[in-house]
Amino acid sequence: MNAKMILTDLDHTLLCSDGGISEYTKQILKKCQSYGILIVMATARYWIGAERYIEEIQPDYEITTDGTLIHRRGKQIYSCSMDINDANQIIQDLMKQNPNTEITVAAGRQVFWNSYHISESEKLHKAVFNNYEKPLCCPINKIVAELSDNNIALKIANKNHCRLQGYRGEDWYAFLPENSGKIQAIIELAKSLNISLSDIVSFGDDINDMEMLQICGTGVAVSNAVMDVKNVADCVALSNDEDGVANWIEKNILMDYIF
Repeated sequence: MNAKMILTDLDHTLLCSDGGISEYTKQILKKCQSYGILIVMATARYWIGAERYIEEIQPDYEITTDGTLIHRRGKQIYSCSMDINDANQIIQDLMKQNPNTEITVAAGRQVFWNSYHISESEKLHKAVFNNYEKPLCCPINKIVAELSDNNIALKIANKNHCRLQGYRGEDWYAFLPENSGKIQAIIELAKSLNISLSDIVSFGDDINDMEMLQICGTGVAVSNAVMDVKNVADCVALSNDEDGVANWIEKNILMDYIF
């Protein structure tokens, strides 16, 4: 298979259930890079929440924050942000629903959080405390809050002209720029690199990976993916705990370089 780029989600896809990446997976990704195949991380995580894995994998590009940011080795090359008035209104609407709700806000690689337990967070210990008493005045890429009712989240999103994103098995909702998402970032990156989407292989597990798997030349679901994702995928790999991404790459891409 002639692949010029490999796109992979992190959680429940490239990462094992314990949050680790096996040495086998790292070796396979490095081998791809040695053959000139680009490795691109595509995750809903904030950049600071993915930083550990960026350091471990050393991907060629990082698509983070639900596709609203692209970095190359830490340098920002693409950003999709909200209207600042809409962003501040979303925060106020969330605070009205529950003054005690925890809200995280991404502004590039910086993340604001109104939690008093930031240092205890494995993913977001580098976040900056903000109680949102004053309006934010910087470009906002993503706002996340926990809500008990999907209808409330939809109402806030529709009112403020933004995209709503839910997550697998969680009550956390992301409010994103209206025309944002992983596929928009992928299209922008492929265009800038003059790579056809047909030459990209993508891996995912969750609903927000479906479009990514569909627009790329080959879309692969790990076996632990939700059924909707498996249904749109071109094929299904082993699970994340069985190094499904690396195993599929070795058998379907690297074999062409070995022989």
